Amino acid sequence: MTETTTQPHDTTVIIVSYNTRELTIKAIETLLQNAGAVSMRVIVWDNASHDGSADAVAQQFPDIELIRSTDNIGFARANNAVAEMADTEWLILLNPDTETYPRAIENLVNFGRKHPEAGIVGGRTVFPDGSLNIASCWNTMTLWSLFCSATGLTRVFRDTTFFNPEGIGGWKRDSVRHVDVVVGCFLLIRTALWRELGGFNERYFMYGEEHDLCLRAAKLGCRPMITPDAQIMHLVGASSNKREDKVLRVLQSKVTLVRDHWSKPRARLGIGLLWLWIANRRLGAWFKSRVTGKSDQETSWHNIWKKRGEWLRGY
Repeated sequence: MTETTTQPHDTTVIIVSYNTRELTIKAIETLLQNAGAVSMRVIVWDNASHDGSADAVAQQFPDIELIRSTDNIGFARANNAVAEMADTEWLILLNPDTETYPRAIENLVNFGRKHPEAGIVGGRTVFPDGSLNIASCWNTMTLWSLFCSATGLTRVFRDTTFFNPEGIGGWKRDSVRHVDVVVGCFLLIRTALWRELGGFNERYFMYGEEHDLCLRAAKLGCRPMITPDAQIMHLVGASSNKREDKVLRVLQSKVTLVRDHWSKPRARLGIGLLWLWIANRRLGAWFKSRVTGKSDQETSWHNIWKKRGEWLRGY
């Protein structure tokens, strides 16, 4: 619920939207209905949507703070801009393609208070049918994890933590656990810590910014955590219409993360493994198209491989 009194709010909830009008409306509706016993300041930043998102929010939620950006400045810069205005103890980042489940916000804030050592906290995400969406958190990249991805071991042994360390194996996100990365679709952080870290690194236009944030927080002694008691539905990638474009952005972010956080010799090996991963996917898609006669994936992976000079530069 939102409070209209002069009592200080517990948390500022930031929603950055881009061409997700109906989803954004549903996200706000479920947030206001299901947040629980917590006082929120809700701010929506619209990244120059051209689908009427901002007008729809203004019409249906006149009490919500709405910022209409004249340009799409990206997820990282938009969150930084809104966070500068926050006067609450906590910040919550919430994607516009989400639906809040009962007491999710209340439980997330209470968990953060009970575990100050975490610094950054996330919850559990599911798909619209209620099945698990593992993308609420990850472990960070290592040379081993990149080798497993490049060689296909991760795809074959997805449910094992040994061969799928970034995805944390078969863990159902149904227990309290320390993780390396809390994803920005549903992320709680103390405002003081956010400002100590300088917020998101704005070089990360889309994807990777929360990974970088969590790694920098870890250097200060934080140990990010997940609680299953705070649950939302997350569609994933609603503002990214083309899968190919999303993969290119993810690759750019991975290259940038490796360069930002690894030693130069290790980074060169890591980037080489990313190159190998895409080379193998390209080859595998070509072979599959010859066997099945279906060329959709071949075209996509061919284009990603063709643009390797772009994503190998990073952001």
